[in-house]
Amino acid sequence: MPLSNPSAERRLMHRRAIDVQVFARDDGLFEVEAALSDTKTSDMKVAGGIRKAGEPIHDMRLHLAVDQQLTIQAASSKTESMPYPGACDQHGDAYARLVGLNLMKSFRQGVKARLAGTQGCTHLTELCQVLPSAVLQAFAGVVIDPQAGGADGAAPFQIDRCHALRSDGETVQSYYPRWYRKPGTASAAAVPAMPASSS
Repeated sequence: MPLSNPSAERRLMHRRAIDVQVFARDDGLFEVEAALSDTKTSDMKVAGGIRKAGEPIHDMRLHLAVDQQLTIQAASSKTESMPYPGACDQHGDAYARLVGLNLMKSFRQGVKARLAGTQGCTHLTELCQVLPSAVLQAFAGVVIDPQAGGADGAAPFQIDRCHALRSDGETVQSYYPRWYRKPGTASAAAVPAMPASSS
């Protein structure tokens, strides 16, 4: 999307696309397919030769199975296009190490501990960062009730997670009055809560 008033002519050089799709399975689990691709608008020399404009430099995928509590039950990765063939795709099943992590409980810290640096692939590890909010969005209104709080009485997961949903703001006062807090009082999300299941 261009700036409203670009100050100079411009040309596209590079595009990174991230796509996340979430599927419900008949066995009660959910499959997450996440993909990252990088393309250039001009030919580029890479270790494997010349990559033509529009051909992906990177085309990488993560596949997860998660339960209703957002715990990863299975995980794998696949690298279709890479700058260093025979090297980029030789991390074995490193992303199987995601199994057991919960997308809503210190997930990003867990990814860093298990896959940072040379333990994994820079781009696949970066792709992990978008998974919590993407899967949570898929679950909202289907698996979880975004209006309901936790069983322990804690506020819905989204309260105090962004500026629009500040517990002392007008949006929460209008749409989540139960969890509205007057400015200067304790945050409604002081105690993190897991989303409540609709089932």
